[in-house]
Amino acid sequence: MSARTVRLSALAAVVLFAASTPALADFDSCLASLRPAALASGVSAETFDGATSGLEPDMKVLDFLDYQPEFKAEIWQYLAAAVDDEKIADGQAEMRQWSSALSAAESRFGVDRYIIAAFWGMESDYGRSMGKRPLVRSLATLSCFGRRQAYFRGEFNATLKILESGDIAADRLNGSWAGAFGQTQFMPSSFLKLAVDMEGNGRRDIVDSVPDALGSTANFMHRAGWEPGMTWGFEVILPASYSGPSGRSAKKPASFWEGHGLRRADGRSLGSGEYGLFLPMGREGPAFLVTRNFDAIYHYNNADSYALGVALLSDRLRGGGPLVTPWPTDDRGLSREELKQVQALLNQHGYDVGDPDGAIGTKSREAIADFQSRHGLDRNGQATGKLLDALRAN
Repeated sequence: MSARTVRLSALAAVVLFAASTPALADFDSCLASLRPAALASGVSAETFDGATSGLEPDMKVLDFLDYQPEFKAEIWQYLAAAVDDEKIADGQAEMRQWSSALSAAESRFGVDRYIIAAFWGMESDYGRSMGKRPLVRSLATLSCFGRRQAYFRGEFNATLKILESGDIAADRLNGSWAGAFGQTQFMPSSFLKLAVDMEGNGRRDIVDSVPDALGSTANFMHRAGWEPGMTWGFEVILPASYSGPSGRSAKKPASFWEGHGLRRADGRSLGSGEYGLFLPMGREGPAFLVTRNFDAIYHYNNADSYALGVALLSDRLRGGGPLVTPWPTDDRGLSREELKQVQALLNQHGYDVGDPDGAIGTKSREAIADFQSRHGLDRNGQATGKLLDALRAN
């Protein structure tokens, strides 16, 4: 190594140290400022100090906090991966294995077991993907840097209370960058309010106890207003001339919708009750009459695609069939197995998107967009049927 290289390396080290030291110093100071509020809320000094001693910030979580996706999947693309044959088969197998736990949760809280299992599948792929980031580190970082610090400080304190209670060990308290954790991905504050001990061992453990996770989710939905014995809704066929009201909050009696020519896609009667007409892609796409139970699903995640994913997955786990009305697109969505094929083919084309896992992240989207630009496709960064066909052809 030349003298000039040594000098440049030393200079780089000084610059890096100068850039990182203020953040570390600010973080230590911030942690010290969080201590009094934590202790006042019932967290012991031993728990606080044990959780934060030597803790360093994870600045990567700030990238996730501020991330604004350039490319956003359409609802049919989201659902193609979220409710695919693999997810359905795995869920039915898990439901057989954990039948007693689902029965206990359903009996105690009045929430349909297929809905409980659908949340489990959507949130963590039945416990296979719960997140790996230590909650204390992520939430401490978000409490001290970036936006919404007040919110994350509340979740940070809630995490310390979980440690204080002994419900979940520190080395098992890992999850998403924002703090959701466990088999059904509770935020720490939701855990404190809604988690239940279904095994009767004195601990509420939604990480390593499937019964506790399923029961806690059932309690969440019970508290969100789920009504026992009521469906979430069903697919309907709109008459070509339909011009009436829509929107899931505009509930009308079944007789109203029958009078406007709506019929169930499976041919059965609309029955009784009040429904709102949910049109996630307008009149040209699939249409659904939904009940208050569909609204309750939104308490878990306030997104149309997510709520419909839970609802449709629950129907498929029950043995129902796919949607009758196709989505208004000529570019099909892909299953997770097909998404893995997309990633494998991108790697073969010289891109580096990591090991194919079916999760289309930033690297995959950027590679897709570049491939689309180079091969005359619409540059939308989306993994679709047309993209997969082009990758195979080239």
